[in-house]
Amino acid sequence: MSFASETKGELCRNELSRRCCAQAEAYGVLLFCNQFSAAGARIVTESEEFARRLPALFKKAFKLRFDRQTEPEHRGKYIFAIQDADKLSAICEVFGYDPGETLAHHINFAVLEEEHCRTAFFRGAFLAGGSVTDPTKRYHLELATSHYNVSREMSALLREAGFFPKETTRKSHYITYFKQSETIEDFLTGIGAPLSAMAVMNAKAEKAVVGGVNRRVNCDAANLDKAVEAAQEQIEAIHRLEERGMLDELPPKLRATAEVRLAHPELTLSQLAEALDPPVTKSCLNHRLRKLMELGKA
Repeated sequence: MSFASETKGELCRNELSRRCCAQAEAYGVLLFCNQFSAAGARIVTESEEFARRLPALFKKAFKLRFDRQTEPEHRGKYIFAIQDADKLSAICEVFGYDPGETLAHHINFAVLEEEHCRTAFFRGAFLAGGSVTDPTKRYHLELATSHYNVSREMSALLREAGFFPKETTRKSHYITYFKQSETIEDFLTGIGAPLSAMAVMNAKAEKAVVGGVNRRVNCDAANLDKAVEAAQEQIEAIHRLEERGMLDELPPKLRATAEVRLAHPELTLSQLAEALDPPVTKSCLNHRLRKLMELGKA
């Protein structure tokens, strides 16, 4: 099951308590579903939980049944439709539409005056026309509608609620979307999906940890490469001194350092400093190695 499907399943566990909120949620469903016009309403979903919720939602909101609905046991897409003129008229009356006119949809803000109704409206819009990407991959939540004015007015509603979406178009749909993880978390929590919001938070935290580990590993690998390269240069310089017969002529401390470096090419500077007899500081060892490098280049 996809993350979006899990999120919709969680949203569908919210109870249908108030009729005004049921109407607001149904309003969001209708404005963001596949079709809502004077000719009829058609809702298509792949979510089994949403398919189970829809009949109860429309009964609570409008006291009516769908003219057509796919049985919940059906696998694949669930289709719900209303074509009956009297039912469409009853729905339009709730939202202040004149069913005798062509519907160029706008959001009737008067229906959404209460905060709990706006929240229900957002939930319905997401259930019918929303999606959210698996946060382990990327952060993206969107609401898609075929109604231009509805998309613009939804953006205004979201801004009033403290969210600041972006807008785009995709084929014949108008998209309102978020890409900030914090905004997605807050939106999901607000519409009734706190577990999904927590999943976004956890994914973000895991990415931060993995990113930190990767940066540390990359840094350690780079440092190791530099240490290996430096040790190789030191050994080559010592071999040149040996070829010239200069190694035995070096001062005892430099000669001892050269011999330890040749014997232990894999050791770090700290380990090499400890291997000397007597041990020396890392700074002292650095000084000796630089001197060997200079002599080896001469």
